Amino acid sequence: RSSAPWRAAFGQAKPYKIGTLQPLSGAAAAGGKTALVGSQMAVDRINKAGGINGRPIELIVADYESKPDVGRRKAEKLAVEDKIDLHQGGFLSNVCIACMPVWDEHKILNMIGVCLDTTITTSKCSRYTFRPFDYAPAQAVAFAPYLVKKMGKKWHIAYADYSWGQSTRDAYADQIKKAGGEVVDTTGIPLGVADMTPFLSKITGNFDGFFGIFFGKDGVTIGNQAYDLGMTKKYRWAGDGAIAESTNLPALGSKIEGFVGINRYVPVLEGPLNTPAHKKFFEEAVVRLKQIDPSGPLPDRYVQSNFEAMNFVKLGIQKSGFKGREDTMKLIEALEGMEVKTSDDFPQGDKTLRKDDHQAFVSEFIFDIKGGKHRIVEVVPKEKTMFPPACKFA
Repeated sequence: RSSAPWRAAFGQAKPYKIGTLQPLSGAAAAGGKTALVGSQMAVDRINKAGGINGRPIELIVADYESKPDVGRRKAEKLAVEDKIDLHQGGFLSNVCIACMPVWDEHKILNMIGVCLDTTITTSKCSRYTFRPFDYAPAQAVAFAPYLVKKMGKKWHIAYADYSWGQSTRDAYADQIKKAGGEVVDTTGIPLGVADMTPFLSKITGNFDGFFGIFFGKDGVTIGNQAYDLGMTKKYRWAGDGAIAESTNLPALGSKIEGFVGINRYVPVLEGPLNTPAHKKFFEEAVVRLKQIDPSGPLPDRYVQSNFEAMNFVKLGIQKSGFKGREDTMKLIEALEGMEVKTSDDFPQGDKTLRKDDHQAFVSEFIFDIKGGKHRIVEVVPKEKTMFPPACKFA
């Protein structure tokens, strides 16, 4: 692991040991492998530039096989046996939540890379955990006015029936109502259902728009099957950007044409994403993703958020003088309320890492799929995505 060519340059400098939990096998493996690329890109860039405070980063990767019990066990191993200084990673929300008590107990900073469950920075918030990207309430605040004013007043929401999908459903139901619209009904579909037709064929009645909250393989399934049943012709078709993530587009083909979504990141060089910093990130990510997937997917929000999460860690360490776990509280204080601007470290754009709940606020991109590609139709600046904090650190 430490045989990288830059290692010699650091001599006897003790590396920062950073653990990263990812699902590299099991149901979420495709996403986990993509997410890991983001963390590795940031670590390699930091080490090539002389490390942090003269010390290299050693990334210790643990595969939790897409299972919460394995995740909890691997988190314990990273803390006790590998003696990591901090953790950056986490993909499936149920696993993130299962591991949070481990980081709390060992006083280890946990910088999340992907997990979106709203409760992580609300009812289950912890002083040790940070989410350096958006969450469902902010996305819903940004997207609901567009849905209601430009697409339709009455909506039916179909969602992945587990923690993330449920909390996201609630956020949209709330904001669609606030924007003057109505959610006529909702349909939960369990994770990993290959045939969603029995659920989808029950969706009938009088509404304007069909809204989906799914990711990964399930995003592909809903996209293809809703199209085959004629639903995307009958209703306006919108949803969480994860349905039309760049890694899903090849499997959706022309069936996803016209879909309208929201995402913190889309792989295009236009609008606020047409910057030298984003171009650099984009080009390197394309090369690395081709190594793990010969079909050559474009970078997605998982690459972006892990890359930026690691850069938040770097800034926090530089600012606090963090040397190891005994300085965790200094590191936390350095990160609380941090504001960053678009740069090579943060190609997605400006961010605010709120002190009250460790939740970040970022710009959101409303897009549609045109000719098989993402096209930005509206940019919602981070100030317009704010949602009041609902966290009390225990």
